[in-house]
Amino acid sequence: MDNIYTLDGKVPLLKSIPFGLQHVLAMFVANIAPVMIVAGACGLSTKETASLIQTAMIIAGIGTLIQLFAVWKIGAKLPIVMGISFTFVSVFCYVGPQWGYEAIIGAVIVGGIFESLLGFFAKYWTKIISPIVSACVVTAIGFSLLSVGANSFAGGSGASDFGSGQNWILGSITLVCCICFNIFAKGHLKQLSVLFGLVVGYIAALFMGKVDLSSLESISFISLPQIMPYKPVFNLSAIVSVAMIFLVSATETIGDTTAMTNTVLNREPSKKEISGSLTCDGIISSLSACLGCMPITSFSQNVGLLAMTKVINRVTIATGAGILILAGIFPAIGAVLATLPEAVLGGCTIMMFGNIVISGLRMIGSCGYTQRNITIAALSLSIGLGFTQVPEMFNIFPDIIQTIFAENCVAVVFLSAIIMNLVMPKEK
Repeated sequence: MDNIYTLDGKVPLLKSIPFGLQHVLAMFVANIAPVMIVAGACGLSTKETASLIQTAMIIAGIGTLIQLFAVWKIGAKLPIVMGISFTFVSVFCYVGPQWGYEAIIGAVIVGGIFESLLGFFAKYWTKIISPIVSACVVTAIGFSLLSVGANSFAGGSGASDFGSGQNWILGSITLVCCICFNIFAKGHLKQLSVLFGLVVGYIAALFMGKVDLSSLESISFISLPQIMPYKPVFNLSAIVSVAMIFLVSATETIGDTTAMTNTVLNREPSKKEISGSLTCDGIISSLSACLGCMPITSFSQNVGLLAMTKVINRVTIATGAGILILAGIFPAIGAVLATLPEAVLGGCTIMMFGNIVISGLRMIGSCGYTQRNITIAALSLSIGLGFTQVPEMFNIFPDIIQTIFAENCVAVVFLSAIIMNLVMPKEK
């Protein structure tokens, strides 16, 4: 069973399924939430939204498999779980109503190609992203996700019962079960603490009447995504806007890959791994757009899960990718998983996202507490986290700048850290 803690090695299918399922449950709602938000902003129908959710699950599974095992130079051969990126939500909610969902598709096709080129030539430009810059980005990713976890804990943004007593109870039950299982379970079973918490939380939600099973009544048995369901529109303004966010997404992927190798493999990622992860991000994002869906990227919450469990076996995580693909092909599976209440998910993600923050702080520490590193970390984090909590500060800038930076602390931290890393002298 120790093979689950190594990248390679045989693990029986029945033993690997729970660990793979744990990864799916950790990212499932976050994988479909961006689709639902953007579809709503663009005025897509319920049928169109359901189709995009199905495609999102399939493309996440395909992307994860390519990251795990790689095709040519595409993929890092690392346990990176992929999903629909939250990073693009704000810019899509600007582009979509302005130029239509078809403009989003066109921009993602071009933007994905742009990021894949960044991946192929990563050895040239990633030199400006020093370890302290990556550490700041990872820390910012962790902090940016804390509000996501808190929103889930309270029932999910926009929920009619947001912050209700029932949601507090469900989130607390799930969190306590995760902690207790981790304390009292023995051996490798400890690593299933998140799955245990989700199962207990789901059962509690069933008894409390918080699980809506009505979506299971009118679903087809098998359904496959369509090729080019939307005719892409190549609007220059949309392409430029989305391409800039792809640069931020690429930095997040570098941060996620670095965080994963640092916390789980205890080493820095190789240039080949960075290049492969970025190239996979870009190419699969373009493929996703050709199927009518949004860009895909590495999922920080699953990096947190890896940091908690240390289960990094590629075959084990591939079972999770298989479950995602099945959930997309067989809508009933996805429909059941989609009934997982947000509060239950929040009870687990709060702990996982905290792990990402700690991973980032550990990375800052490993860079060394020189005056230069302290200044870069302190200023980039204070500007990124501070300014984006007061988005009105950006009102003097054009709309597109506000869209990219006003509420995206990762983008601001990245830009601040890059600038300071370039201008501050290496020597005293």
